[in-house]
Amino acid sequence: MRLMLYNGSPRGKGSNTTILLKHFIDGFTATQGNTVEYVYLNNVKGHAAAAAKWREADAVIIAFPLYADSMPAVVKDFIETLGAGRKKPKKTAKGGRVAPEKNPPLGFIVQSGFPEAIHSRYVEKYLEKLAGRLGSRYIGTIIRGGVEGIQVMPPYLNRRLFMAFSCLGRHFGVTKEFHPITMRKLAGRDRMTAFKQGMFRLLIATGLADSYWNSQMKKNGAYERRFDQPYQP
Repeated sequence: MRLMLYNGSPRGKGSNTTILLKHFIDGFTATQGNTVEYVYLNNVKGHAAAAAKWREADAVIIAFPLYADSMPAVVKDFIETLGAGRKKPKKTAKGGRVAPEKNPPLGFIVQSGFPEAIHSRYVEKYLEKLAGRLGSRYIGTIIRGGVEGIQVMPPYLNRRLFMAFSCLGRHFGVTKEFHPITMRKLAGRDRMTAFKQGMFRLLIATGLADSYWNSQMKKNGAYERRFDQPYQP
């Protein structure tokens, strides 16, 4: 099977999306004969060339981080590029329409820093409609929250997460489908339990919840301006 894999993270090779896809690919290529063509979408100038390749694949997966309950601008630009090249239904002599040529089946991977899956459910509904509009069978959308910190966590703490993505890739490499049970386990709860909500309030009260973001602002020289209100009249 030839898989076309698009990484839609603006961070490119240094992204959490890249880390998860590595393990998915390891599982996928464990089946003899499976190959992967991998494209990073953070290079917008290459979108036309990237879009031209997807019809040649046996299956396509687009992976990206959740941005403002939707997707990064680079992914939206790529989707519009795909839509521009989509074949429209042809009119018949009797005034009917013939469906356009089918494109490869299309699936998605959406990861985010939010612990609850509900943040990604809205874009999931859009992606299901999108697959149909592009003339592709919808494979499904893998949702995974709580991903933002995996780059700074020791590998053993992510062992189960990486193993799950490897198993997903292995199953997909044989069936061309996402394993439904693994998908549900990865997504987890749509909302946090009352206990976790209480713990999160405690982290906010102690300032620990802000420690990572504060470190990122300091790293980028923006910490002293964290309370700026540039859009205030």
